[in-house]
Amino acid sequence: MLPSPKSVGRFTLCLAAIAMGLALVAAPFFTSRAIIQDMFGLLTLLILAMNWNMLAGFAGLVSVGQQAFVGVGAYVMFAAIILFDLDPLLAIGIGGLGAMALSVPMAFFAFRLNGAYFAIGTWVVADIARLVAGQIKALGGGTGTSLPKGTSKDMIGVDHIQALMKISGAAAADALVYWLALALAACTLFASYLFLRSRMGLGLQAIRDNSAAARSVGVDPLRLQLAVFVLCALGTGICGGLMFLQITRITPDAAFSVIDWTAFVIFIVVIGGLGTLPGPIVGAVIFYALQRAFADYGTVYLILLGAVGIGTMLFARKGVWGTLASRFGIDILPLRHRAPKRTAASPRPLATSVTASH
Repeated sequence: MLPSPKSVGRFTLCLAAIAMGLALVAAPFFTSRAIIQDMFGLLTLLILAMNWNMLAGFAGLVSVGQQAFVGVGAYVMFAAIILFDLDPLLAIGIGGLGAMALSVPMAFFAFRLNGAYFAIGTWVVADIARLVAGQIKALGGGTGTSLPKGTSKDMIGVDHIQALMKISGAAAADALVYWLALALAACTLFASYLFLRSRMGLGLQAIRDNSAAARSVGVDPLRLQLAVFVLCALGTGICGGLMFLQITRITPDAAFSVIDWTAFVIFIVVIGGLGTLPGPIVGAVIFYALQRAFADYGTVYLILLGAVGIGTMLFARKGVWGTLASRFGIDILPLRHRAPKRTAASPRPLATSVTASH
């Protein structure tokens, strides 16, 4: 019996995904340091976009305060390195936990609000966090501070990478943080897929579509949304630590930038496809291509981004990926749930009963 075209297509996609994954892992061995830094930037944007997409696209929580978790994750990481002399890899994890800790009181406040008020509330909390960070004198106050020279080269594993690849310490550090970003992006995508395919993921999407109806069938909206909010804060905080470890300098305005860490992320998700798993990937690639091609043109670059965003919302409301998927029937990383099979003891559907009665 010959395999169906759908099975062949899925097998081909799996092979392509595996080949792409292996190529991304091996990239530091055959590409330049500049390309690795560019790919690191693309991966960190993708991580931020996937986390925001999980909140807004699947949980119905449109946050405009994700920069709070980026900034707290980065500042806690800097504090762990500068004040407590911890290894940068451990400090990044602690930074993620710091962002996760902030998300609990932030949720206590923001979850009392709905719609636009929720979005504004998260923005207010993020701005308060920015002002607080500016008062920390040990980390430079409002002017910020820099990591000690050679911090990234002292990370665990850099020496082994340097010896294996026969490259400089700085290039080995770039390769390590790139692999960390790649692993974090893969884990975020895989965990999101598994979660959304579970019963809890089905309940989360039901909350997004109709909270009252979901509650009526036993779904607890507060518990599910809180869990997603806290876990997305953890992933965003770890990503913030990774980014500023690479940047090596931090200021309150840079760490808590609403444009860089929230506005651009929203743009990526919207043009890629809100509420789809491949959407942020497509959006991140489009955004990065536009950024690299037109960043030297100043305000023209921002005007072009705005025009692309407006055009997408007017003519492709499902985003680039969502529009292509619905038009051509593409179903990568499907999230649909099959209805449970009806047993002999199960009652017949209403439509069947009505037909029989006539």
